[in-house]
Amino acid sequence: MLIDDYPFIDSLYMTIITVSSVGFGEVHGLSVAGKIFTSFLILFGLGTLAYVISIITTIIFEGQLNYFIRGYNKKSRRKKMENHVIICGYGRNGQQAAEELIAHKHSFVVIEENHELVLDNMDKNIRFIEGNATEDETLIKAGIKTAKSLITTLPNDTDNLFVVLTARSLNKDMTIISRASSKSSEKKLKIAGVSNVVMPEKVGGAHMATLVTSPDVIEFLEHVSVRGDAPTNLVEIICSQLPKEHLNKSIYEIGVRKKTGANIIGFKTPDGEYIINPTPDTKVIPNSKLFVLGTPEQITEMKEIFRSGTE
Repeated sequence: MLIDDYPFIDSLYMTIITVSSVGFGEVHGLSVAGKIFTSFLILFGLGTLAYVISIITTIIFEGQLNYFIRGYNKKSRRKKMENHVIICGYGRNGQQAAEELIAHKHSFVVIEENHELVLDNMDKNIRFIEGNATEDETLIKAGIKTAKSLITTLPNDTDNLFVVLTARSLNKDMTIISRASSKSSEKKLKIAGVSNVVMPEKVGGAHMATLVTSPDVIEFLEHVSVRGDAPTNLVEIICSQLPKEHLNKSIYEIGVRKKTGANIIGFKTPDGEYIINPTPDTKVIPNSKLFVLGTPEQITEMKEIFRSGTE
């Protein structure tokens, strides 16, 4: 019996080209063998297309799933956050602030309104909250009531002022640091409750001028780091829980230099008075601060003497 003697081939062929939306006919008539080959070709093409679509769908779905999982995990961690830092804005200044906090191993959360910017940085180990930092709800999500500090680096001074007013109303005791671009904005921000105002343009200009007038001083200071992984560090040590044997004793009597090799180059009294290069007879009292220059090992030994931490 010849292959052309199977009439069901025509019905099967017509069913395949109809279901696959290929068409109802061909330019040239096909034999039964040609129809069988064309049917297999159509089915193979549909199978390949379905496989490609499934792969693409899986990639997109898994990517979105990972995004939501990361967002959920970060949201869960935010619920437990306290005594942390809030950074408003992840522009150039915000990114620099985040890098410094990471180097010091401080916990922090970033509030950023730009959706694309948040997505581009989701792979970093940074906690993001997408939203407007001037709104109460966004700051509350960031844990404003249990945060110890807030850094607002938004490019618009008006936005920074709104952030400060909102943050201060929600947490009266926290430290607030704000960026400003003009002297008038600096005054308004301080009235609103800012602890410190930073003007990047002013700092940058002063730094450039100092590079002309005292280049060696700047180069020397660049060798001193506030990060723990550098050869020489400058840190502040809070004397909040002084041991009894060190209460109201002078720097000389405690023997800081002899015991650790570190240098105390500054002292801050509980009243906020700064003493540069304190004399050996300066007494270390509770709630004062020491500004110490030394190697990481020397600073660790000094912390053990005073049983204190760093901010």
